Amino acid sequence: MQIYKFGGASVKDAEGVRNLANTLKSVGYKNTLIIVSAMGKTTNAMEKVISNYFDARHELNSSVQEVKKYHNHILLDLFENETHDVFENIDSLFQKLLQFFDHNKSPDYNFVYDQVIAFGELISTSIISHYLNSIGLTNSWLDVRNYIKTDDYYRSAKVNWNQTQELISKKVDTSKLNITQGFIGSNSNNFTTTLGREGSDYTAAIFAFCLNAKSVTIWKDVPGVLNADPRYFENAELLSQISYTEAIELSYYGASVIHPKTLQPLQRKEIPLLVKSFLNPENDGSVVGKDLELTPKIPCYILKQNQTLISVSSLDLRLLIISSNLDKKLIFVNLSSSKQLTVPLWHTGPFGKTLISNVSLSQSIIIVTSCKKLPLVSPFVQILFLERLKKVTRPVLFVIFNASSFIYPSIRT
Repeated sequence: MQIYKFGGASVKDAEGVRNLANTLKSVGYKNTLIIVSAMGKTTNAMEKVISNYFDARHELNSSVQEVKKYHNHILLDLFENETHDVFENIDSLFQKLLQFFDHNKSPDYNFVYDQVIAFGELISTSIISHYLNSIGLTNSWLDVRNYIKTDDYYRSAKVNWNQTQELISKKVDTSKLNITQGFIGSNSNNFTTTLGREGSDYTAAIFAFCLNAKSVTIWKDVPGVLNADPRYFENAELLSQISYTEAIELSYYGASVIHPKTLQPLQRKEIPLLVKSFLNPENDGSVVGKDLELTPKIPCYILKQNQTLISVSSLDLRLLIISSNLDKKLIFVNLSSSKQLTVPLWHTGPFGKTLISNVSLSQSIIIVTSCKKLPLVSPFVQILFLERLKKVTRPVLFVIFNASSFIYPSIRT
């Protein structure tokens, strides 16, 4: 059994759906379960629908119609015959969405969010399932809410692994091509829950774990796992293989290719994770697995934008708690103590004033810079650390915080 996951970008239009079908034909689809996200930016559009339900009820129907118009455009491009069952199927889903709004009595935003947002995945998988059947790729459409059971923590539900394992093991016919939704599940009362934003990768890992799949493949619009985000760094390179440990560290520091929760169940059963391009499905992509040596042996870079650096010195860092309500996405706190091997090192060069701090335990280098434009970490950074990292046994991970401000409070604890 193999698990394929296609994200929203891969099925954002009719051409993307056709490409999904061509990918299956190219790489094979026997004994395969496909996880699909909502199409394109549908999740964002559905969030607008939810916002209108609470704050602009007069705009609710028009926002729903916008979502329906988007999907109808894809339908008309994929199916010549407007009497095809898929049109009635999708119309029925939108009717259920409107009925929910008419009958809902709960003021709980999180509850409403989960009941509504899931329609994006239900609609996308219904369209794709019908299309695949129409071109001869016979498949079974599964409602994932009948398989993944969770607690009642809406918008970030925790999986009931025992119940989920039992349902998936008993009810999924692994001899068929199956298609189902990512990101969603249901609780004991059969209300829809979600696993957290970008949780479709996690759904793939859940099914892989429960079915003892031979592999999970995440199809992306990039060649695989890169050592840097090509949107911000020039000459980003493909990592052909990487260990679970390295991948978890990348996720921890903010790499967006692999969802952090995805790796844990896969690692427990040593199920390989492949990250490949849906634009070039024949290419090898990247493999994440047990004890794989990072190949090629090059540094990795992660950029975090619009940060604030707070430098704090303390006599006893064990007693130090920092809290702030500054309007920033994240605050990076640089703690200087005798337990650290180095104190902050500043460099003023062609890329602006830069703080460099060596975190030796994780063999990671934290760089906080106020510069506006970043090359793929500049040569001066690598030169500065060349002599300091002689004991490092693997390539270093550079985490770059693009700081909008630097704060130097005088704090003693």
